[in-house]
Amino acid sequence: MRSIPRLDLPRGAKLETIEGLPPDLRNPPPGCRFAPRCPYRIEACTQQDVQLVGISPGHASACIRAQEIIAGTLVPPQKVQAAGTAALAQTGNEPLLIVDHLKKYFFVKAAGAGFLSSETATVKAVDDISIHVMAGETLGLVGESGCGKTTVGRAVLKLDEPTDGTIRFGGVDITHASHADMRGVRRKIQVIFQDPYSSLNPRMTVGQIIGEPMRVYKLVANRKAEHQRVEELLTQVGLFPYMAERYPHELSGGQRQRVGIARALALEPTFIVCDEPVSALDVSIQGQIINLLEDLQARLGLSYLFIAHDLAVVRHISDRVAVMYLGRVMELADRDQLYASPQHPYTKALLDAAPVPDPKVERGRAPRALRGEIPSPLTPPSGCVFHTRCPIVGEECRRVVPALRTLASGQLVACHKV
Repeated sequence: MRSIPRLDLPRGAKLETIEGLPPDLRNPPPGCRFAPRCPYRIEACTQQDVQLVGISPGHASACIRAQEIIAGTLVPPQKVQAAGTAALAQTGNEPLLIVDHLKKYFFVKAAGAGFLSSETATVKAVDDISIHVMAGETLGLVGESGCGKTTVGRAVLKLDEPTDGTIRFGGVDITHASHADMRGVRRKIQVIFQDPYSSLNPRMTVGQIIGEPMRVYKLVANRKAEHQRVEELLTQVGLFPYMAERYPHELSGGQRQRVGIARALALEPTFIVCDEPVSALDVSIQGQIINLLEDLQARLGLSYLFIAHDLAVVRHISDRVAVMYLGRVMELADRDQLYASPQHPYTKALLDAAPVPDPKVERGRAPRALRGEIPSPLTPPSGCVFHTRCPIVGEECRRVVPALRTLASGQLVACHKV
């Protein structure tokens, strides 16, 4: 529970994590299997088998010190962890990444069109997005599923060709760069995909998957150096080195995601598109990966486009946050400013809907579900795309698309009523 970022607590220190790794099941430890990682362990924990013992009706624990913990005589040891010193964004220089008026439309067969009909409909997945990322900065991109977050990331990576707008990386226009031109950029821009299973070659071992990019870019002198680097990367993301010999289908979803992260780190990039990088991980490993990303950023000056729907995770790792809805940016601001004083009604609704990982606090909160469903990008609403669900909608909202304007506070908001 202490590994989870929380919106109701101040941000500051690193996330707490469980030290060590889960045991190697080929050679499990004697006694309690959690003992090597447990802050409460005593010698007896490693010497005797532990069975589930009833504590209260419906509640049992396999711990020989459970009663002491419940009685409060054992206090969790406090870990002193300084917050990672993130590399400061170079505000005086040109941004590392500039996305200007980006549009990405997909043309699909129109609903009801006959088999031989050529009639098409347009899906406006991304509709006029402008963002930038400074060197050493993390820009969080949040919103509900289907809002276009991943499409923005794919366009930045040149996995999808933009319909309109420009993308500049490192001062170079890469909007319509050829495959040959992009080869020199690929090493600098890497990605952690949302679905690790479909992004890992099922015919290659984990070691081959991580080692291949290093061989392509000649970053290792020989096979031995490659093997050592692969083991180092696996350990870094919380996996055992022997897993280099396994195939993706032999790993769990969370383990496959960690392989994807190791592959992204293999080329030592300067910019990483993180597309839901921790959504498939358990909370302790999630905390380890977030801390790892922060440490790498501080040490190597990395920049991240961090795409996620978990507002607490985005708040913890981001410097600035852009809130998207149905292909458009609703609000963009400094992280602390946006979470302390959200201006757009959609941002307020997202923050109100975010759960707090504390049963007592959560039970005391009023119901706060956002009414209605997100409209189809095939037939987006006229005017403000959020007006069909907005609690303060006006007549102008239904007719006129609001421009993203800067408020006195410095926040950028696309709303007629703010």
